[in-house]
Amino acid sequence: MARRTVDLLLADLPLARRREAASLAAHFVAGVLDQDSMVLGIESLCETADFQAGDHVRTLRGSARGVILRIQRDGRVVWRPRGSKSELIALPESLLKEKR
Repeated sequence: MARRTVDLLLADLPLARRREAASLAAHFVAGVLDQDSMVLGIESLCETADFQAGDHVRTLRGSARGVILRIQRDGRVVWRPRGSKSELIALPESLLKEKR
């Protein structure tokens, strides 16, 4: 029920962000996540992606962290994962800005 409710309420978000928000709500209902963490997580997912070179980011699930190198003309983001020399290209909605 929580997953579907969040999915409906946040229909404006890209699918990947809606899925993450629904997962946070489900974990809260299951008692695995406290309310403050759920609210903070959903708020961060609702922020618009407004990146600049030098911003520190992480993937939606937090499996990788890195820094923005540049923004391409089509809006895609070129970033470098921490500890790597590789450059990855991502859609802005697939990354979250890390607060430093």
